[in-house]
Amino acid sequence: MPRDDDTATLREGISGRLARFAVATDWDDIPDEVRRRAQHHILDATGIALASTAFDFADRTLAGLKELAGDGGAVGVIGKSTHLPPRDAAIMNGVLCHGLDFDDTHLGGVVHPTASAFPTALAAGVMAGADGKSVVTAYIVGVEAAARLGAVAKGGFHRIGFHPTGVVGAFSSVLVAGKLLGLDETQIASAQGIALSMASGSLEFLEDGAWTKRLHPGWAAAAGITAASLARAGFVGATAPYEGRFGLYNAYMGDERSSADLSLAVDGLGERWELMHTAIKPFAACHFTHGCIDAAIALSGQVDAARIKRVRALVPAEVVPVVCEPIANKRRPANSYDAQFSIPYLVAVGLKRGRMGLEDLKDASLSDPDLLSLADRVNYEVDPASGFPKHYSGEVIVELNDGTTLRRREQINRGAAERPISNAEIVAKYRANAAYGVDQTIVDRVESLLLRDRPADAGELSDGLAG
Repeated sequence: MPRDDDTATLREGISGRLARFAVATDWDDIPDEVRRRAQHHILDATGIALASTAFDFADRTLAGLKELAGDGGAVGVIGKSTHLPPRDAAIMNGVLCHGLDFDDTHLGGVVHPTASAFPTALAAGVMAGADGKSVVTAYIVGVEAAARLGAVAKGGFHRIGFHPTGVVGAFSSVLVAGKLLGLDETQIASAQGIALSMASGSLEFLEDGAWTKRLHPGWAAAAGITAASLARAGFVGATAPYEGRFGLYNAYMGDERSSADLSLAVDGLGERWELMHTAIKPFAACHFTHGCIDAAIALSGQVDAARIKRVRALVPAEVVPVVCEPIANKRRPANSYDAQFSIPYLVAVGLKRGRMGLEDLKDASLSDPDLLSLADRVNYEVDPASGFPKHYSGEVIVELNDGTTLRRREQINRGAAERPISNAEIVAKYRANAAYGVDQTIVDRVESLLLRDRPADAGELSDGLAG
């Protein structure tokens, strides 16, 4: 139930309350541990972006955006020695940060907040000539908003067919851009109303491994920058973008809208920092699969894959359409992105190889006959003891040819608030990922740039990340 002050907030409008939070929040209002953790989340996203530069999708995206952008630009593309205009750079950097599905996730909101908030902060920060503290503060504001706006839906966006990161990311990016570009509360509230006509993100990519999910966070970032710029110029947006008759939750959630809890959109703003409850991924795969991957890896040392008769993977009911169905497609992923959303394939990798990394997404793995044979023996069931959405629980039960049964359960997935990945582990993950795409000199330089006690100004950050 909402508190009395939250009820009053809902009467005045969620967009107004979020606008006030964005304008009022300063560097000194944020606890030291939150600011430091924020820098590590940015480091994590940057490592993923650098690794993404080694993949074909990065070059193809950049080629398309450069054709649209023409010559020159102010904002650096991470790891690419290229600059683009702010909105194009935000799209590109969002694609890089999210391209390997290895970026952070707020579990309750079922949203990847950094992949929109950081590209927006970088682009809008360069536009505004912002100092480093302002960039990090605006980024944190965006994460806090994205987590809460996603949590309102309680997983309903996914069930309808929308990717929450693309949908709520447009609104959180408005707050990031609006704060850096100096908008007042009225303008930021109006900008959220403008973003209502820009929010998007279809889950249709699940059917064929399309690349479109990679685009969602960057597109949201560009939408946020656009909406903020229009509002600053006096363009008028809808006044009830969240609660209205055709607002976000009524229009985008369909039959699921009755489950939405609007009080969560502003609950604990400035008091409880949801960034500290945002999970860092240990695997380059859909977060819904992580419990089962860890369980499979834990069992791998106890079994020979050739002796496995069948495998049962227990998953939350809410994630079945995303990572389990259609089962025939999931057992034969068409490409790396398809594989990242496949319980049969990922459980098979964990059981057979005792790991799950970027190398397991390469074409040679996707066509490995022994691995595919094992994937054919993996079935899924709804987990009756699921902790979703607070935790992405998973259990793997292996039946051997001799009748022996082995099982492993991960009730709380690694990276969740109760099993956090430390800052030191984030640095190690960054270094491994970054080295996948660039040489060690760049790995070291970028780490130093992002983890300074006094954050780098937007211009220096932009140029430094572009190399």
